[in-house]
Amino acid sequence: MLELTNINKYYNAGTVNEMCLFQDFCLTVGDDEFVSVVGSNGSGKTSLLNIVCGSIPLDSGRISINGTDITKMPEFKRQRRIGRVYQNPAMGTCPNMTILENMSLADNKGKPFNLLPGTDKKRIDYYKDQLRTLGLGLEDKIHVKVGVLSGGQRQAMALLMSTMTPIEFLILDEHTAALDPKTAETIMVLTDKIVKEKKLTTIMVTHNLRYAVEYGNRLLMMHQGTVVMDKDETAKSAMQIDEILEKFNEISIECGN
Repeated sequence: MLELTNINKYYNAGTVNEMCLFQDFCLTVGDDEFVSVVGSNGSGKTSLLNIVCGSIPLDSGRISINGTDITKMPEFKRQRRIGRVYQNPAMGTCPNMTILENMSLADNKGKPFNLLPGTDKKRIDYYKDQLRTLGLGLEDKIHVKVGVLSGGQRQAMALLMSTMTPIEFLILDEHTAALDPKTAETIMVLTDKIVKEKKLTTIMVTHNLRYAVEYGNRLLMMHQGTVVMDKDETAKSAMQIDEILEKFNEISIECGN
């Protein structure tokens, strides 16, 4: 279980441009929940993910995983328990390294490398088996540099690599936004498959309202650092995209747009 308690976050504190994004913000994400998060630009979606992952510090508040306080835990230590896939496919892989080398890096996340070979030949068959599950033929290109792959292939690899080691949470930061529609569909199907097979607690930020409705078992809408809509699995399954659009329009009118 992930718990955010009384989170406060200010940007440009002490200046004329000071902005309070989160004020006494609270959120609980239960085990095995797949939460889709939507909201307008500046609503706090990505900042929420950054706070969970430790990419940005808090001004006050508490973050805990299964009762353990991780508020002051550095980002690199949180990554042992959290997998993250970014919007930009280039951020989840190393372009100048081969698929094999990238898989080896992911396989050894959180472990000491010491003065040992970077790749273990005994693991190659295992890596090929993992890549085969993507259905993209990457298992036959294991010695090819990742930089020559398409954005969709790299994002599929990033998704696989982020979940290779045992993790408790998967964070998806608009991970289909930079892909063409067909490739985005492929990545979403893979995402759903991996989340269900590995029973991962997942938070997915997306601007695609259809994905928000179709995938996951909980839906949140954020606005100005607050949750303005929270639908559980039962309520979410009965939702239509038009209902979310209606809420967006309501917020837009309130803001004078």
